[in-house]
Amino acid sequence: MKRWFTLSVSIFALAAVGAGAARAEEGRRGGAVKLLTTVPIPSTKDQPNHLVVFDISFVDPATQLYYLADRSDKAVDVVDAKRNKFVRQIRANFKGFTGNNDTSGPNGVAVSGHFLFVTDANSRIVSIDLRTDTVISDVSTGGAAGLRADELAYDPEDGLLLPVNNADSPPFATLIKVDKQSGKLTVGKRIIFKNATNGAEQPVWDSGTGRFYISIPEVDGDVSNGAVGRINPNGTLETLFPVKNCQPAGLSLGPRQDLLLGCSLVFDTAGNPWTAAGATTAAPTQVIMDAKSGKIDSVVKGTGGADEVWFNEGDGRYYTASRNNPGGPVLGVIDAEDQTLVQVVPTFNTPATSPPPRGTAHSVAANPHNSHVFVPLPANNVFPSCLDGCIAVFGTPSDDDD
Repeated sequence: MKRWFTLSVSIFALAAVGAGAARAEEGRRGGAVKLLTTVPIPSTKDQPNHLVVFDISFVDPATQLYYLADRSDKAVDVVDAKRNKFVRQIRANFKGFTGNNDTSGPNGVAVSGHFLFVTDANSRIVSIDLRTDTVISDVSTGGAAGLRADELAYDPEDGLLLPVNNADSPPFATLIKVDKQSGKLTVGKRIIFKNATNGAEQPVWDSGTGRFYISIPEVDGDVSNGAVGRINPNGTLETLFPVKNCQPAGLSLGPRQDLLLGCSLVFDTAGNPWTAAGATTAAPTQVIMDAKSGKIDSVVKGTGGADEVWFNEGDGRYYTASRNNPGGPVLGVIDAEDQTLVQVVPTFNTPATSPPPRGTAHSVAANPHNSHVFVPLPANNVFPSCLDGCIAVFGTPSDDDD
């Protein structure tokens, strides 16, 4: 295979950790991340839509299958994350892209066993039996008319889903009981985020603490004040851990009960929201927080503007889908042990000069078995085999990738 698009951008921070990166365990953490291949999403006569608008993705390590909420095709795309091959699309009367993210779907995806859980417009949550690709259960979280249920997390111990209605005002999450045998969903308690003034984003489940966590980008109307909420499975919002100058969106559980917060907004060196036309230098960051105490362990400098983030236990790295990075969209690579940024790799957003709809590289997931990292890209003529949209596969090249 010809690896023609292997540009990785050296960053200022890398010089500071050069010796540390060199002594990193090559077998576990690997070397430089490069584009390995792309998986085109087929466009057919019956399904002519290009992959342009999509949302969250998920890798099921048990089956090594990758799932993407594909709004352009009103489907969930399934890719073999071991062989990097397109498998199929799962359809369940999803809304598709309406021209407004708040009323579109599918949005969030998660898998447990042979059940796929997907959120959609109209506050809809479905569970799908992956053995037949049929909808087993279909419920609503009861949000405002037309508004979507967005990202979600699953607690396999208690059989609980936590989807988030981020577009409602105020935003809220809902506990949904999952029958582990049948996949039937039963709507439970609602958790309202009264002080959240810019939505509520990615939830995660932490078996170590027995709690859900959720990113709250903005608290009480102050753009510089965000939080991570800790939620008891009984439906109690126990606390909000504060975070400054981040507007957290993505959230991923790493080693030592650490949480990587994907900072969606880039601030400048003066502590104000950065703009390209401003006279103050950008200071893009991501934040690592202790899930037990809420203490900020590290502010990782060098990339920002992220949406979904992912911890890959296969190589001990966090990956960030930094679509709004000041220098252009990138895949950020963070060593979870050293808590330092080691690399950024260019991705792709539809240019602002292009007619809508426009897509951005804001979704990421990784297969821990081979440490392949999957970043969906909107249709473009920059990456190979991506004219109809594709999933870019990044990783450290090995003999298996040739």
